[in-house]
Amino acid sequence: MAYTHSITVPLPWDDALARTREALADQGFGVLTEIDVRATFTKKLGQDAGDTVGDYIILGACNPQLAQRGITAEPQLGALLPCNVVVRRPPGATETTVETVDPQTMVQLADNDAIREVADDADRRLKAALQALSE
Repeated sequence: MAYTHSITVPLPWDDALARTREALADQGFGVLTEIDVRATFTKKLGQDAGDTVGDYIILGACNPQLAQRGITAEPQLGALLPCNVVVRRPPGATETTVETVDPQTMVQLADNDAIREVADDADRRLKAALQALSE
């Protein structure tokens, strides 16, 4: 089973990252966390490790209304939040890939109709954010 939605766009790195943030905000998501994987690999594993992964940022995106509905329905759901969104570009690439977690994976782990409704809404919003990047 695929566990992400993905789009590759012909945007420079900085533009792709900025537009991803904007597209998420337009869908009601804020960015709670940001992990710079390249910087972390470089610091912890050395320059070669960072250079090999290339530009790679993980954004922890959260829509507060959806999170509240999900956590109220099933308190353990917090272990699966926030929704991770990856913006990555391998060394030498001219395009940037943006991937979001597929919220339907939550449904498989939590067989709960309320979680299904939240996942459906989150899925629609994350797909709309990716679609906005291609326009």
